[in-house]
Amino acid sequence: MYPDDLPLVRRSAVRLVVIDAADQVLLLHTRDIENPDLGTWWELPGGGIDAGETYLDAAVRELHEETGFVATADQFGPPTWRRRASFRHRQSRHVQDEVVLLLRLEATEPEMDETGRLDYELEDYFAHRWWPLPELTSSTDRFYPGQLPALIGPLLRGEPVDEPFELWS
Repeated sequence: MYPDDLPLVRRSAVRLVVIDAADQVLLLHTRDIENPDLGTWWELPGGGIDAGETYLDAAVRELHEETGFVATADQFGPPTWRRRASFRHRQSRHVQDEVVLLLRLEATEPEMDETGRLDYELEDYFAHRWWPLPELTSSTDRFYPGQLPALIGPLLRGEPVDEPFELWS
């Protein structure tokens, strides 16, 4: 199912579709400095669910760590997009079961505070952008999740998205 190329890390994770008042989606421009062959890509904020956390606890924590935004668990939409993905990161092969949650903000392009980011996030994330939906859905840029431009529409319409396994890298 996935390459046996690196030590394996299995985890559950949460990804966040953060939409501002102008219907723009926040994406982080990133790279893996230990795998320069991967190039750069745009990804949804989010990360692993720590021991003892629910996916909502992780969503609140990850949002604050990566963006400085403060939200409560009841502000996130239901987990209608579920996926399993595998990718290389920092000398490990990750296999993660992810839920993708929607969060709508009342502000337009709110300022981010990156001081809560982990050391590797400070190295890997080098920019962010608020993407207008039509631009995102028609873009040929590289994304994580890879099918984000095609699957964001069903998510926003409240449709269940049961994405098959993605071998991202």
